[in-house]
Amino acid sequence: MSYSLLDSGNGRKLERFGPYVIARPCAQAVWVPTLSPEEWNKADAQFTREPDNRWLKRKDLKEFWTIDVAGVRFKLSPTDFGHLGIFPEQQPFWEWIAQTAKPEMKVLNLFAYSGGSTLAAARGGAQVCHLDASKGMVAWARENAALSGLENAPIRWITDDVNKFLGREIKRNSRYEGIILDPPSFGRGSHGEVFKIEEEINPLLKTCRELLSENPRFILFSCHTPGFTPIAMEHLLKQATKGLGGKVDAGEMVLSGEKGVLPVPSGTFARWQRE
Repeated sequence: MSYSLLDSGNGRKLERFGPYVIARPCAQAVWVPTLSPEEWNKADAQFTREPDNRWLKRKDLKEFWTIDVAGVRFKLSPTDFGHLGIFPEQQPFWEWIAQTAKPEMKVLNLFAYSGGSTLAAARGGAQVCHLDASKGMVAWARENAALSGLENAPIRWITDDVNKFLGREIKRNSRYEGIILDPPSFGRGSHGEVFKIEEEINPLLKTCRELLSENPRFILFSCHTPGFTPIAMEHLLKQATKGLGGKVDAGEMVLSGEKGVLPVPSGTFARWQRE
């Protein structure tokens, strides 16, 4: 079983993750739900932030379960922040990455979370460097690789602060044909280093430009930070890739359901690719 968006509204979204229907906060969903309150009340679990972060379960969820999305198998588990180990709005990009990645390519995935983009690139045959500051998330991503039959794929698993690692990559003269980044609004590196996207994004994109090979193919930049609109994302990436040719497209990331289900805006993206 896979993922599907069932409904949204009143600041919530109703989703199916494999065998479970789950309701979670969704600040963008300011409209009225389509389904009845009775249908929402059938959810197996819901996550609430008021009065504090907690899961309210109508029936027990397994500690872990798996779903298949875009050719990758993900281990899911409820976390204290309401996450489950997957951002399904990235699914179209995982499909695109798998089609775009080639065996001769080297791909760098920054802020790589549970490895959806890493494993999509590996499915295409690319050599991938997977970087995340959380040791636990890197371990989770490696579990997803094993679940997906990619445990022996050419993937470097790195736990480190992004700026420190990229500085060493430049000194090592490492170069990549493709770079993927989904930076957080705020984060901490593996040794407590602070990352604030408003302060860090231009230097980070400049460094990514320096790490591109002589024959670069793409940069995929996604974001969930308010204020980073598609136009802002497009400006950032066009400046970072000036002189490289190719094209930049930008837009909203969207969670989509079956016919009649209102799509939910879920962040923004900009993508440069060599024509």
